[in-house]
Amino acid sequence: MFAVITSLCSTLMFAVFVSADQEIITAESGQNVTLTCRASNNIIAVNWSRADLGTKYVLFYRDERFFPDDQHPSFKNRVDLQDRQMKDGDVSLILKNVTINDTGTYECRVAQKEPNQERPSLKLISSIYLHVVPPGQTRGSVGLIVGLSFLAVLLVAGVAGFLVCRKHKQP
Repeated sequence: MFAVITSLCSTLMFAVFVSADQEIITAESGQNVTLTCRASNNIIAVNWSRADLGTKYVLFYRDERFFPDDQHPSFKNRVDLQDRQMKDGDVSLILKNVTINDTGTYECRVAQKEPNQERPSLKLISSIYLHVVPPGQTRGSVGLIVGLSFLAVLLVAGVAGFLVCRKHKQP
């Protein structure tokens, strides 16, 4: 019972802190995850970051090479681009062997070569919330959310029906 309540509380907190326009991905610890990001062509640099890492980044790629100097240590040797040639603007991030500590909001920023622009700047392309759970919990969490949502709808409908019936019985 305690596990169900804990799972429900973390799910509710998770729903509150994720913005409506943000993609949400749930993965089990140990899996490899692809965070999708696409931009138009003429890409000269890609930066994947997470706000809670401060000035350190998840991945920075420019001039056909990675820059590990300011990469957060927890991502070293665990991240790669899905396509290093960035064909068709694909700058998706592969995150290997995810752990619960990888939970967070990932932002994909891209610098593109544009006419009449001296210094291209990184522009936010996508924001993805990754929620990592212990192995075997993804199905249970989804079932719990669906079941509780259905129960909430039934409860609201029941209360509304009761109030309508009560109002109609009054003289």
